[in-house]
Amino acid sequence: MLSLTLAQLDAMKDANARAEFAGLTRQARALETETDALEREIEDLCLTAFGHGPSGQDLAFFLMVFRSLTNLERVGDYALSVARDLETFAPRARSATLQDLLPLVRLLSTMVERLSYAFAERDLSAARDVMRLDYEQVDALYEQMQRASLTRLLERPDDTDVALTAGRMARNLERLGDHLVNVAERLEVLILQGPE
Repeated sequence: MLSLTLAQLDAMKDANARAEFAGLTRQARALETETDALEREIEDLCLTAFGHGPSGQDLAFFLMVFRSLTNLERVGDYALSVARDLETFAPRARSATLQDLLPLVRLLSTMVERLSYAFAERDLSAARDVMRLDYEQVDALYEQMQRASLTRLLERPDDTDVALTAGRMARNLERLGDHLVNVAERLEVLILQGPE
């Protein structure tokens, strides 16, 4: 599921690099549809595993995955929402407004990559990197974008839609990061419990 989120974020970065946003929503929606299907598949696998009565570390692993599915699904929802807003908003936005989003999208991509690594390798440091990046950088970038959005709103009242959309995109990206942190925190607990 994380690789699908990374693909959504990469699509946003690519669209910006090409300055061509048409089709971004369709691409993000297709990835979100895959995410939803994968969520159901993994949920079924976890429920089957629970039925076999796993114990110890296996049970802890399946519980962590099961509890994280909603967070991972929501990550995809937020990425789709941002992609949809970006496709609609980009043609009317000034380049500075779009450039405000890129550092946050890049940072979230890094967080997804670190979380994927932490999960695959049971790497405590990588899981904690995800949390640190959110607390130290994502939240600061979010606040910066909200201030910039408010400033635009005050300076150019005729750009109300653009300013409000930029604020909504910033909020959705910040929430995406929060859901990644939720998964990283669960993974941290699992790693600290260690094998029995």
